[in-house]
Amino acid sequence: MRIFVAICLVLLAATPMSQAADKAVPGEPGAKSTAAETHEQRLDRLFGELKRERNEKIATHISQRIWQEWAQSGSASVELMMQWSQKAIETKKFDVALDFLDQVVTLQPTYAEGWNRRATVHYMMKNYGKSMADIDRTLQLEPRHFGALSGLAQIMMDTDRKEAALRAWQRVLDIYPMLRNAQNQVSAISEELAGESI
Repeated sequence: MRIFVAICLVLLAATPMSQAADKAVPGEPGAKSTAAETHEQRLDRLFGELKRERNEKIATHISQRIWQEWAQSGSASVELMMQWSQKAIETKKFDVALDFLDQVVTLQPTYAEGWNRRATVHYMMKNYGKSMADIDRTLQLEPRHFGALSGLAQIMMDTDRKEAALRAWQRVLDIYPMLRNAQNQVSAISEELAGESI
């Protein structure tokens, strides 16, 4: 669980709420970006790059750009509440964070990152059922959400459903092959399951 909480905090830190997506720099992933490119087109391109990339550092950079795209709600009010929720999480005021996130998903029910953030808070409070419901909604809106899938995998491990955890981590690797934590988890769980079947 400590590993997942650390992952959550890293993922939260990687999702600035008020910044626009990075400007493309020639020679870096995403350099083909144009002003005419839509949010969905940028995500599709970035996910294509993420799947093909075999350099871990470059893949991390691409994943950060994806988080930045996910953070864009198109609403200043929603993004402000997301910032406030993050500050509440950092100070372990989870009930306060939930109040903000309840407002986020009510105001903008198609904003996947609002549901994902609320799933993370529920996980930190050990409300696994509520967390899984929010993960499910996140994945309905954005099936490639490797953060939500990582959360699902961790809940499966915490509730001793190793085979389901393995499947979730494998889904993460299908989207983000160079995610080191997912690679390590797949290897460790596979070994555990192989040992149990002997």
